[in-house]
Amino acid sequence: MKCIQIDRYGGPEVLERRELAVPKPGPGEVLVKLAYSGINFMDVHTRAGKYATSQTYPVRLPTTLGMEGAGTIVETGRDVQDFKAGDRVAYCLVWSSYAEYALVPAWRVVKVPDALTLERAAASVFHGFTAHYLAHDVGALQPGSTCLVHAASGGIGQILIQMAKRAGARVFATTSSQEKAQVARSRGADVAMLYDDGRFADAIREATAGKGVDVVFDSIGKATLRDSFRAARKRGLVVAYGSVSGSVRDLDPIELGEAGSLFLTRPRLADHLPDAATIRRRADDIFTALLDGSLTIDVGGYYTLDTVEEAHEALEQRRMIGKPLLTISPEQ
Repeated sequence: MKCIQIDRYGGPEVLERRELAVPKPGPGEVLVKLAYSGINFMDVHTRAGKYATSQTYPVRLPTTLGMEGAGTIVETGRDVQDFKAGDRVAYCLVWSSYAEYALVPAWRVVKVPDALTLERAAASVFHGFTAHYLAHDVGALQPGSTCLVHAASGGIGQILIQMAKRAGARVFATTSSQEKAQVARSRGADVAMLYDDGRFADAIREATAGKGVDVVFDSIGKATLRDSFRAARKRGLVVAYGSVSGSVRDLDPIELGEAGSLFLTRPRLADHLPDAATIRRRADDIFTALLDGSLTIDVGGYYTLDTVEEAHEALEQRRMIGKPLLTISPEQ
């Protein structure tokens, strides 16, 4: 089978096309013939070495990139009872989806409804699961809540806005351009503004009568985190779930007290997908919303295993505005 591997860390040039034998599923595993594989910033960060020492997302070189996909089960291993050959499925957080086939632990797999395309399923698992746990588990949004979503035109940001609105929250959004701000508004943001060198915090305070928002979802990191503190209300929650602009390495916890006795958390998706029941619950919510039209997830581009470098470059250069990128298996 064809696949994309790395055996060293670096830029898009380290991506290697290789031919490997189609693997055989072991106990508790399923073999998926992939139709679509998502491409996201986690892939880029992994390729660059960001997760080289991670305990949550261990990567051991050489590895086949890609951690989300959708396709059809072609074979099941021993002790797999809930799935059979021919089932249409999707999954995430299992490396090796930049390939024609992938081995996946059966407990991580969810069935895709007949009415939902594999394309849309592949585009919704990683981003959708992330937005789902942020909105419902960490942010605990409900009617009357207020929140700020950074990177609001991004793949996760757009879904997070929609989930926050469905929960009844008032949503503020920040972006880097007016074009992206319009994307956030189209997804339901009540107010969309530019980062404006941190002055978004002043605008949030003004719009909330000096109070600030209940929850800030910050995927930017170094460039925004301290201003996110200013945008949060007293005893509010700041959810730092990414660090696109770089990590904050000089934070003194006393700053949280000075900012209003804030709560700061750095969650990860893996800890919010602990078992099959949780994964299926999140998938059911997301797939149902996609089918009834209450959730929209767009696809930003299509790539083959021969053009994955272009997708990584598009992500790194921020050429895509808020849409998952998909790579298509070679025969398609």
